[in-house]
Amino acid sequence: MPPRNEPTTRTCIVTREALPSERLIRFVAAPDGAVVADLRRKLPGRGVWVTADATHVGAAERKRLFARGLGEEAKVEPGLAERVAGLLREAALSALSLARKAGTLVTGFAKVESALGEGKVVGVIHAAEAGGDGIAKLDAAARRRLGVAAADLPVIRIFPSRDLDLAFGRSNVIHAALLAGPASANALKRVRALAEFLGGDMGAGGAMPLESAAASVSAEIQGNT
Repeated sequence: MPPRNEPTTRTCIVTREALPSERLIRFVAAPDGAVVADLRRKLPGRGVWVTADATHVGAAERKRLFARGLGEEAKVEPGLAERVAGLLREAALSALSLARKAGTLVTGFAKVESALGEGKVVGVIHAAEAGGDGIAKLDAAARRRLGVAAADLPVIRIFPSRDLDLAFGRSNVIHAALLAGPASANALKRVRALAEFLGGDMGAGGAMPLESAAASVSAEIQGNT
């Protein structure tokens, strides 16, 4: 929910389309003039809004729309889209870590399978390098419990095991599951924001590390210049 008296829609400086504020990213100029993403929408000063995906952020940079909206002193260092992707990844992993601390996340194949059988799962997590056999078995467990509704169960597969290890304070995390609760809902929201910024769903990327995914997006943006 936006703070009281804050508009629920904002205008993207690229498309000039008015959108719900949660579908855009706010940018401000730091004291040194550098353009930075204000993901929490709390930084002081004048802000501009861009549709929350890497393509539109790249277009705003390429067309010098930040300088137009924030003032000519605003400076954009190369790689803005990759930096925003990095911030979104940190936010998503932090939210997953908080879900673990809140007790609404379990790790390990057996625990995930058991939680699926009990109908407690609101999202499944597989490391990017997870094997197809384990994924297929857990998918089957979800279908046994949920039937056709299993197709609507969010599946996250955009983080390599090393990132999940750090987020969960464990080693060799391959499979995990989010259980119902506010912390899990927030984690799903953060992961979805990252995936949408990179131009795919939460299972996009396969075994491709997010660094490579962001680089691919950057290359596409540069190719459109």
